[in-house]
Amino acid sequence: MGFFFTQTFIVSPAFLCLILFISPSLASETNPTITPTKPSAYEVLKDYNFPIGILPKGVQGYDLEPSSGKFSAELNGSCSFSLEGSYQLKYKSTIKGHISEGKLSSLEGVSVKLFLFWVDIVEVQRKGDSLGFSVGIAGADFPIDNFEESPQCGCGLNCNDVQPKEVRTNPIFSSY
Repeated sequence: MGFFFTQTFIVSPAFLCLILFISPSLASETNPTITPTKPSAYEVLKDYNFPIGILPKGVQGYDLEPSSGKFSAELNGSCSFSLEGSYQLKYKSTIKGHISEGKLSSLEGVSVKLFLFWVDIVEVQRKGDSLGFSVGIAGADFPIDNFEESPQCGCGLNCNDVQPKEVRTNPIFSSY
């Protein structure tokens, strides 16, 4: 009986050393290193001095090359809605372009209905307290506070409101 105790005592420190050696790797598997989360597409818009409301709710993901400003944003399918007393907008499932401080250019995937025709919005520019939207040869400015909240596909800004929220517009549609 005493011999068995001696062997157990000799083996036990080796076993403990093995457990101590292995346990840090086990701990790292059960508690992975915490990595910073990727900011949302809406947070990225704020970083470039844009309000979140220029994108509809439901952006599933995005890619951004910070050095070039090239971006793409993915929606869960195409999206359209009307803004009360204003325009009809349509977003494709993928929106692409270039982003820089206060400017979205070379846009693809966003259209507005003007009279009877759908035209692509090709640029959005921050101009102080307003946003200028360009469809190429023409554009319009809107107060930035119209874009404090993101519209929802299908119902725009009037999904839960009893009274529709009217979008303030600049009645002058200018040509560039």
